[in-house]
Amino acid sequence: MAKTVALTGNAACAQAMRQINPDVVAAYPITPQTTIVEEFATFVANGKVNTEFINVESEHSAMSACVGASAAGARVMTTTSSQGLALMWEILYIASSLRLPIVMHNVNRTLSGPINIHCDHSDSMGARDAGWIQLFCENAQEAYDTTIQAIRIAENKNVHLPVMILYDGFIISHAITRLELLEDEDVKKFVGDYKPEKYLLDIENPVAVGSFDGLHGFYFEHKKVQNEVIERSKDVIVKVGNEYGKLSGRSYGLFEEYKLDDAEVGIVVLGSTAGTAKLVVDQMRDNNKKVGLLKLRSFRPFPAKELFDSLKKLKALAVLDRSSSTGSFGGPLFGEIRSAFYDGKNSPKIIGYIYGLGGRDVSLNDIEKVCNDLSDIVKTGKIKKEIDYLGVRE
Repeated sequence: MAKTVALTGNAACAQAMRQINPDVVAAYPITPQTTIVEEFATFVANGKVNTEFINVESEHSAMSACVGASAAGARVMTTTSSQGLALMWEILYIASSLRLPIVMHNVNRTLSGPINIHCDHSDSMGARDAGWIQLFCENAQEAYDTTIQAIRIAENKNVHLPVMILYDGFIISHAITRLELLEDEDVKKFVGDYKPEKYLLDIENPVAVGSFDGLHGFYFEHKKVQNEVIERSKDVIVKVGNEYGKLSGRSYGLFEEYKLDDAEVGIVVLGSTAGTAKLVVDQMRDNNKKVGLLKLRSFRPFPAKELFDSLKKLKALAVLDRSSSTGSFGGPLFGEIRSAFYDGKNSPKIIGYIYGLGGRDVSLNDIEKVCNDLSDIVKTGKIKKEIDYLGVRE
């Protein structure tokens, strides 16, 4: 049985953490993630969980403590945003390279400067090559559901990698919305007990963690294995998403297709903007325009082949980036999508848009402009501008 509640996205994730009851949480507050830590700390203080909550002096220390606890065999979770994620930078690579199944919320917030506390995806995109699985969420329900699934994904013996749960700051984190919470016992049964095969405190089977892997070591080979493992995690993400669907009625995959079956043009987007885009797609459909949407959930691992198969029948495709890859050609998602289509035959014409930086709102009119631009490309066969900006003041 599920319980219908009205919660903010952060409160929903704190509830998921309470139901998971991790062994250790080491975290440092930063807007707009702070209320996750506050609410979970209240659960600890009131004896609702058995978690060891570690107060640290910075996000660098938070991830360092998580690495130590996870290496010792604990189930570990944490949360952060923006500059906090940036301060964890070097330790993110250590966590993934040591194959530690840490689960972390990153509530998306722009990286300063100029100083700004609002939403875009520049923080998580800055960490996209750190070896973490990255799963984006459209709303609070998805953030709650993905938190529970992330434990199973990270701890799967064929994966054993850290997972980052990503959702838009303030838009999801602080907005109150209706969602369904599972029963505590159902979550407990779904995530199961964590039983690591190797860990530092196993005195009967001692292991070395973090050994030097220099010039004559196996650093190169270890990185190759990491790439193979994160690619293999795609199957686990889908399997866990399907199993969660049987429990909750809400199944998850690598991405969600919306009215793409007969679409001529389409949009690819991450996060909460998918909700706005779906409404515009519906309006376009009412006007007999064959528009579809793909909401990408798994940015890492990036499902290149799967995306190609889903989108290859389109005549034109728009990729929306809520981040700017400064000095590059378009945003990070645009670059990935273009690479996926590089060798494809009869590929759609692809254009990129950068939008919403620093929390700038994206309107229905903005998405409608994208759809109209795609229609013009189909009619003329030409792209006027391969990279454009939505909602920027000229």
